Amino acid sequence: IGANCMTHPEKAPSSTLWTSSEAEKVTGGKSTCDWFAIGVSIDTRTLKQGDLFIALEGDNGNGHDYLAQAFEKGASAAVVSQVSGDQDKSFPLLVVNDTFKAMQDLGQGARDRTAAKVIAVTGSVGKTGTKEMLAAAFGKHGQTHAAIKSYNNHWGVPLTLSNMHAGTDYGVFEVGMNHPGEITPLSKQVKPDIAIITTVAPVHVEHFENGLEGIADAKAEIFDGLNSGGKALLNIDNEMFDRLSQKALAKDIDVVTFGKSEKADIRLMECLVASNGTRVKADIMGHKIAYTLSWSGEHIAMNSLAVLGAVKLSGCDIEKAARALENLTPPSGRGAREYLDIGDKDNPVTLIDESYNASPTAMKAAFKVLALIDPGRGGRRIAILGDMLELGKDSPKHHADLAMPLRAANVDLVYTCGKNMRNLFDAVPEQNRGAHKDTSMELAEIVPDVLVPGDVVMVKGSLGSKMNLVIETLRALPGKISQDKTKKV
Repeated sequence: IGANCMTHPEKAPSSTLWTSSEAEKVTGGKSTCDWFAIGVSIDTRTLKQGDLFIALEGDNGNGHDYLAQAFEKGASAAVVSQVSGDQDKSFPLLVVNDTFKAMQDLGQGARDRTAAKVIAVTGSVGKTGTKEMLAAAFGKHGQTHAAIKSYNNHWGVPLTLSNMHAGTDYGVFEVGMNHPGEITPLSKQVKPDIAIITTVAPVHVEHFENGLEGIADAKAEIFDGLNSGGKALLNIDNEMFDRLSQKALAKDIDVVTFGKSEKADIRLMECLVASNGTRVKADIMGHKIAYTLSWSGEHIAMNSLAVLGAVKLSGCDIEKAARALENLTPPSGRGAREYLDIGDKDNPVTLIDESYNASPTAMKAAFKVLALIDPGRGGRRIAILGDMLELGKDSPKHHADLAMPLRAANVDLVYTCGKNMRNLFDAVPEQNRGAHKDTSMELAEIVPDVLVPGDVVMVKGSLGSKMNLVIETLRALPGKISQDKTKKV
């Protein structure tokens, strides 16, 4: 019998997420002994003590090869489709035909057993930030379960669902896509009561023959799993609003609107954007409210309207929810700021980490924020930009067209990498050109040498452009400079 097997299953702690018998019931698998788990993991690098490890098989590896490592790190049991060797047989296992389907089954089982109010958010940009705001707002009203990071795809959604406790009051899920047909199965797993579409913009456009209309139709798939009586929160200012609204109404889904328009149910009345945050005045379906966000940008304010709209539709306290948003800071890679001492602690470099994603819409919004941040003494505004991916045949133009927004933001130097960003670099006035390189690694090698105290540096690009390499290099600068000083002494 494996070391983690239970001799008294009835004594599982209250924090238990899954017992062997419950997992068998929803997956159709068979356990080698009784066990319980307090979490679910698919990655031994982030696995926590007491997690159920699911051995997924994919292009990047086979989880069955990491069973011993999972149990060394404290896994309580593992979901497997293969049992080989005496060592595997000694572990507490749930044996199934297909481990990925078992994860989906666990997710569906978790969704079906809870009475939680579930909110799902999708959109071309702003999904993760909106998800974080929803989690904070509903977290003040009860036990709230939300996706971590950007777990919004075919494995991220069922993994997030499978980690949801039966006693959850509010569930918050992010749902993403880059091809048609990807959101429908995820929505049917999540079964949301409220669906938010932040906006529709030219992101992943190369995968859609009819451009924005195709993207709108793909985002509207979020309605396919909406529970009876569910609500759709849509941005009335977006050019695809009518198309989205018609899709919702065709399924007898009530549409609630947010935006600046006088016709909006949830209206942005005033928005004052400053370098350290955004002051908002809004009318939330008749409830007038003023609040401050620690994030800068009208686009952030707009998404906060959808959040408070979801709070209102759930019968929760809008004022309490708004207070919860006030101290929330941007997630890593999506506008988080840090300050680097590169030789003058009173005049640091401001680093803005926007390295997780990029699109023309997101780039322009980020430049507006950069424009609000004044450099320190002797400093400059510097943009370090990687390719925006999946923009199709118009990609060169989308990149070159960023030259004007950069100029409007008073950016002093532009550094770029990637074949698409070459179009922007060539469109920037010569006096504003820093350098262009083929890869982010090459940029990371040269940019640190040009920084001076007081600079404001924004790093942005699509995830595939690997701009996080530049971020990591810049983060290491204070330590490197400190070591250099030590050597000189």
